[in-house]
Amino acid sequence: MSNQIIYVVSDSVGETAELVVKAAISQFQTTNTNIRRIPFIEDKSTLKEVIHLAKLNNGIIVFTLVVPELRHYLMEEAKREGVVVVDIIGPLIDRIQETTGLSPLCEPGNVRKLDEDYFRKVEAIEFAVKYDDGRDPRGILRADIVLVGVSRTSKTPLSQYLAHKRLKVANVPIVPEVDPPEELFKVPQTRCFGLKISPNKLNDIRKERLKALGLNDEASYANIERIKVELEYFEKVADKIGCKVIDVSNKAVEETANVILNIYQSTYKI
Repeated sequence: MSNQIIYVVSDSVGETAELVVKAAISQFQTTNTNIRRIPFIEDKSTLKEVIHLAKLNNGIIVFTLVVPELRHYLMEEAKREGVVVVDIIGPLIDRIQETTGLSPLCEPGNVRKLDEDYFRKVEAIEFAVKYDDGRDPRGILRADIVLVGVSRTSKTPLSQYLAHKRLKVANVPIVPEVDPPEELFKVPQTRCFGLKISPNKLNDIRKERLKALGLNDEASYANIERIKVELEYFEKVADKIGCKVIDVSNKAVEETANVILNIYQSTYKI
């Protein structure tokens, strides 16, 4: 394999093929292998040039082409010219098609799209954790969606659920004794959602929360009069923001999330 040239050909970026080639090369004690990546192949003329170069330099062509026409052309033309070709992804696609009966999309770059989607989700989840419970007001203006509500209105689980939909969510607790952050009133109304709940429902939820913590459920946190004061204050803040308010009294997190998603997506045409 001394002075071997390997041409990595792809109708996408070509990262997959290059990684496979490097893994194979690592099994040989040589440093003289030259990898030349030719990405984003779209036509037969470019393939013909690569085949000519490979023949001239006694090189090998390793490829990941998912467009059948280009794949078949490369294999047939290379065979005619006596050039060695290695199809990395084609045989596996064929086997999956045979065993499942499904037809491949034949769309270049889908792995990269999936990777980007995954990293957007991770970024959104990290964002939701960082800007949970109003801990850093700077996240409010960076968020796709801002949730506001009194304690125990499912702000945190909602933030995480929406983060898995690749949306950056910040949530802010509304407490009568604490002025809301100024950033909250600079957010576009269409990005902010208030979460309201009936006093009795909230009273039940808070009592259960206190019991779970081993605390007295008669604490002011679960006092019905205190709850009414908090909810009245929340209404004033929500009115000042001008945001959409959703009643979460009898909704599961998934239901509330779907309401928010439908409104957000229709507003921003996502």
